[in-house]
Amino acid sequence: MQQVFKKSSLLTDTPFHYCPGCTHGIAHRLTAEAIEELGGNQGVIGIAPVGCAVFAYNYFNCDIQQAAHGRAPAVATGIRRVCPDKIIFVYQGDGDLASIGMAETVHAAARGENITVIFINNAIYGMTGGQMAPTTLIGQKSTTSPAGRTAELQGSPIRVSEMLATLDGAAYIARVSLHDLKSVIAAKKAIKKAFDYQVAKKGFSMVEVLSTCPTNWGMSSEASMDYVKNEMTKVYPLGTFKEIGL
Repeated sequence: MQQVFKKSSLLTDTPFHYCPGCTHGIAHRLTAEAIEELGGNQGVIGIAPVGCAVFAYNYFNCDIQQAAHGRAPAVATGIRRVCPDKIIFVYQGDGDLASIGMAETVHAAARGENITVIFINNAIYGMTGGQMAPTTLIGQKSTTSPAGRTAELQGSPIRVSEMLATLDGAAYIARVSLHDLKSVIAAKKAIKKAFDYQVAKKGFSMVEVLSTCPTNWGMSSEASMDYVKNEMTKVYPLGTFKEIGL
């Protein structure tokens, strides 16, 4: 029988713990495949902080450093300074990256740290119980905005990609989605390009990935995909926001 698909060697055989309909697993696979295509299996270090991806060390077949909540870019900076030739990726959710870790994110980008950040934006705090995140949409309900987020009371959502694209140290900034096959294919290309920029030592690269959280959104898996497509992409348009050229 002809083999048409093979799991990346950069992923272990450990079953994912993520909720049904969550697209973290797809993001893991795309990240692993992109690194493997670079031939970097033997020289990869990942950093994952607190959040749904806290168990990344179970899934990626490489060295993984767990960081305190929000501090992954700072930890990645230290690792980069002592391991200049390694492929280093940071895997963070929106509450982690855009809230408690916003300063670390902004300054790592401003310094042009030669790391790649995979930023999972599902517009809510997933692991800690569904609280409002900096990326929660106007009108979106959460445990801390039960009536729906309002700009007057909680402020407007933060568009991280657009903000980081203004910084001189950022080399490649893109936003992708995982809501359908076409989007997954485009996401894979963007993640691969982000690592290409790192290998070329061009500076900070980040791919923001619009993702689902059916459990905390209170939706079915199918409805959550539609929510990403029909609602999230209105607030967070897909595309490349900065690309300095390889």
